[in-house]
Amino acid sequence: MSKKYTAAIVGPGNIGTDLMFKLMRRSEWIEPVYMVGVKDSEGLRRAKKLGLETSADGVDWLLEQDELPDFVFEATSAKAHLANAPLYREAGIRAIDLTPAAIGPYVCPPVNLDELQDVMNVNMITCGGQATTPIVSAVSSVVPVDYAEIVASIASKSAGPGTRANIDEFTETTAAALRVVSRAKQSKAIIILNPVEPPMLMRNTVYCSLPPEAAEPGAKQDEVKESIARMVERVQEYVPGYHLTADPQFDEAREDWRGWGRVTVLIEVKGAANFLPEYAGNLDIITAAAARTGDMLVERMELAAKGA
Repeated sequence: MSKKYTAAIVGPGNIGTDLMFKLMRRSEWIEPVYMVGVKDSEGLRRAKKLGLETSADGVDWLLEQDELPDFVFEATSAKAHLANAPLYREAGIRAIDLTPAAIGPYVCPPVNLDELQDVMNVNMITCGGQATTPIVSAVSSVVPVDYAEIVASIASKSAGPGTRANIDEFTETTAAALRVVSRAKQSKAIIILNPVEPPMLMRNTVYCSLPPEAAEPGAKQDEVKESIARMVERVQEYVPGYHLTADPQFDEAREDWRGWGRVTVLIEVKGAANFLPEYAGNLDIITAAAARTGDMLVERMELAAKGA
């Protein structure tokens, strides 16, 4: 490849700025060249100092440029992406959506990106979705998961206006991804904004139902543990601060659980501090996943161009 693919970041807030640093420092394939907002901001000023072309005139300005980007990373809000997505598609720009708009298929890089055909818009679910769908998928790859529930707890300081404005979309999109991506038959998602000081790292609790054969100690339970461990390693390839805080905990089948057993997985996410503080692991995991998705999409495009 003679040059990197170009990208625009729409949304110069904390998520967009952190993503800019990740792409500049880590991406082998994608170079951010535009940063777009709707008003003057520190994020735009910072991007301009780093050499990006910037504008506070929104997506209309971006689409008027002589050289359009190959990718756009949407880091605004679900409502904004609903309006912008048709414009990107008409312009032939691939969109990686970091909002809960869920126009395109849900993507978690180590779980299902390889399964998707050529698409122009992919959705990064939510921060909680990126942290928990890999675990539920790891369990469902071994045994059927009739029910999955996740609780994502994040530092209140790491929840910006976009997160706060999209709480309903967060729970709905995350729960849907547990079914669509992780293959749980039923699902529920909860988010907690914790105002504790000093701010806490992102923590996620994942509950998965287990059939009777996996609810008791034995070979099937060992397979579940091994599958979870492998998945954690895959996520750590692009989110080094992702780790379990304890071994998976298994509960025996109970009559009031319809005869199911249960596995509980406790996850903590420490941010890489590329731009945001370490406690903002919730933002770090979604920007890291978006950057990883962009690189993987380019690799696929390159192979297709070579006829592989």
